[in-house]
Amino acid sequence: MATSPPRSPNSGDRPETADLALAAPAQPTRIWNSLVARLPTLPNSLLLVAASDLLRRLLAVRRRRRRRRRPSLPLPIYDEAASSARVSGEMPKAFAILEDIVQHTLSDLHSIQKSLLYWKSKAEGTNSHKMYFMMFERGPRAFLEATCQTLTRLRSNGSPSEYLLGSASDIVSVKLAVLTNMQHRLAAFLAEVYSEVDKCREGLTESSDKSLHTLFVILNTVFPKLEVSLTNASEGQTLPFTHDENSSQLIFERLPEVDVESPQWSEALATDAISLIYENLQKLDSFVSSQLSSHKKPRNMTIYWLPYTCGAIGLSACSLWLLRHSSLMGSSDMDNWIQDAKESVAGFWDEHVERPIISIRDELFETFKRTDKRVMEREEVQLTEESLHRMLITFCEQTSKEKPAQDASLQELLEIVMKRYEKESMHPIQNLFSGELARAMLIQVQKLKLDLQEAMLELDQILKANEINFAILAALPAFGLLLLLLFLVRAWAMHDQGAEGRGRIARHQRWQLLIEVERRLKEFKKCMINEMDEEASCKFGLTLYTLDRLYKAVEVHAKETGEWSSLRDDMFNLAKPNVGVADKLDVLKGLKWNYACLRPSLS
Repeated sequence: MATSPPRSPNSGDRPETADLALAAPAQPTRIWNSLVARLPTLPNSLLLVAASDLLRRLLAVRRRRRRRRRPSLPLPIYDEAASSARVSGEMPKAFAILEDIVQHTLSDLHSIQKSLLYWKSKAEGTNSHKMYFMMFERGPRAFLEATCQTLTRLRSNGSPSEYLLGSASDIVSVKLAVLTNMQHRLAAFLAEVYSEVDKCREGLTESSDKSLHTLFVILNTVFPKLEVSLTNASEGQTLPFTHDENSSQLIFERLPEVDVESPQWSEALATDAISLIYENLQKLDSFVSSQLSSHKKPRNMTIYWLPYTCGAIGLSACSLWLLRHSSLMGSSDMDNWIQDAKESVAGFWDEHVERPIISIRDELFETFKRTDKRVMEREEVQLTEESLHRMLITFCEQTSKEKPAQDASLQELLEIVMKRYEKESMHPIQNLFSGELARAMLIQVQKLKLDLQEAMLELDQILKANEINFAILAALPAFGLLLLLLFLVRAWAMHDQGAEGRGRIARHQRWQLLIEVERRLKEFKKCMINEMDEEASCKFGLTLYTLDRLYKAVEVHAKETGEWSSLRDDMFNLAKPNVGVADKLDVLKGLKWNYACLRPSLS
């Protein structure tokens, strides 16, 4: 008889915890509705109703987003399960439950990894960073305690800095030890699940209740190992775990291993066993949450409580100051400031934007309009130059025995004229009437006219260029604002691309994940060579976790580039327990250079 497993929770949570998570966002809606119902009927009550409806819709969208489940790294039996689903029309029942278990474990590993990265950054920080952490990043109560301890040390002539640094090192080392050990145990559990699934792939891909029976046998193998590992760590004090009456006892329920062909097998038995699976997951989640509650990364409200407090005080002071100068308190200062701001903005716009742009436009238009006039002036200069050239040729022919060439330059002809002018100027009165002195003087006048026309043309061009330059200088503030706006738009676009997996930051993150997978595989190979089975199982689980992160990070971009199908197969081979480490490293080399979506950005 076919049995359907309970609803799959989001990120591996049990259905009850998922229901609680979905019920939590609904509480603000109920509170808002109760407040609206208690208010008396007012003329603007429609506004309250509209606001209530808007809040209800926003929270509904938030709940839908929470229920949305991101795809994770496929299990080793994914291909067989998919082929079985194509034949029978439905996925094997055990496959969905295994996906929930794996997703749940990966979620716990991810939360632990985030906390580990935070505490590692504190451990690697400078002494000043550690002291700042002890004073200002642990909340107001820790701030008061650290202040009291510092004052006590100062009174006793002790060194408060050494005390703070020692306390910081102790706190960080304890938290790193707890998180690392818990991460290793969950990673070993994940690797054990993958290995057992790979061994029993034939039974798990059956489309009947046989897959559930195989699943129960596997879970009865892996859950007790995890229970023993965590219990021994807690009782043996190998980890500085938190001990309380409710969560220190971790006892998983054993699943029935009744054969499917046995008359004891029934739909109710299968349903109860599936409920026990999710109950075990809930116990694991409660145990991990309780043990790591004091060791995980603090909330942002705790880390940034001092900036938030200062910001709230500053915002309150600013609000009170604005209220004091507003019309609500009978002051006209705010209105006057707004009017002055409007006038300043209008003046800035008129002086640095509108008038310079209009000036540039008018100057350019005027330049284009005067093109014909400038052409005529240049033609006039050309005529004057030709006239001067003819005068020089005629003068040289009449005053010298040699006939000058027609293509002789003005400079050469002027040298001949100046020699003749010097000779004639020795007897100026006589040569003024009978010599060539008058003609030489006329030629000089014509040359001066030509130089003056050329100088005026150059001066006109310089003046026009200066007018355009001054207009551009006046418009520089407007251009600066435009460049700033373009920079902000570019930064927003790059951030959007990074969020979608196409930016340089996202590409660098994918490359770092790929390097991390390679490092984990090499560590796993080293443990296998040294016959360190427990450590090897842990390293393989961490490899699976890193592969899952890479799988989620690269999927969207790889689908856009058309590389997803082959890339997915390669990553699937990396996750298979029955593939050798050497073959996996070869596959990893191919991943580095054969896929554009995984190569690092060169810019």
